[in-house]
Amino acid sequence: MKFIETALADAYIIELEKYEDARGYFARSYCRNEFRDRGLLDIFVQSNISFNKIKGTLRGMHYQAEPYGEVKVVSCFQGKIYDVIIDLRPDSNTYCKWISVTLSSDNGKLLYIPKGFAHGFQTLEDNTMVHYQMGEFYKPEYARGVRWNDPRFAIKWPLNVEIVSEKDGSYQDFKE
Repeated sequence: MKFIETALADAYIIELEKYEDARGYFARSYCRNEFRDRGLLDIFVQSNISFNKIKGTLRGMHYQAEPYGEVKVVSCFQGKIYDVIIDLRPDSNTYCKWISVTLSSDNGKLLYIPKGFAHGFQTLEDNTMVHYQMGEFYKPEYARGVRWNDPRFAIKWPLNVEIVSEKDGSYQDFKE
């Protein structure tokens, strides 16, 4: 695995090192030692899958409040997503900045998302499946979010947003 620093502090794109042959390829998507050697969370307690039927579906921007902040490692097993993270850590030098990464079954990239980041994505293909490794158990009473179209962040989504949950569309503007 190759860990590539992003423009946001403590967030990484993880590229698989594929061993290919006539059958296809083999690659490690997680190694506790490699995560630990970089000072990253190396134990995950939950895995989640999000299946999205329709291209353009938007999910986000979610995070979990302290003391149950979540580290996430996100990958796309089927299809393609435009994945977005926002640094919401007030003490960070990249506070309120965001980046996007295209994750797909073809490119095999993963995104390491630290605690204190909001996360969301838009599907770029029908029948897209997203996998999350979670560093904390889900606690609904600590679930939070910022609106996907909050002017504070001005995220540039690649497609018109037509499918978004009522909850995701109801988040208030971000307040510092």
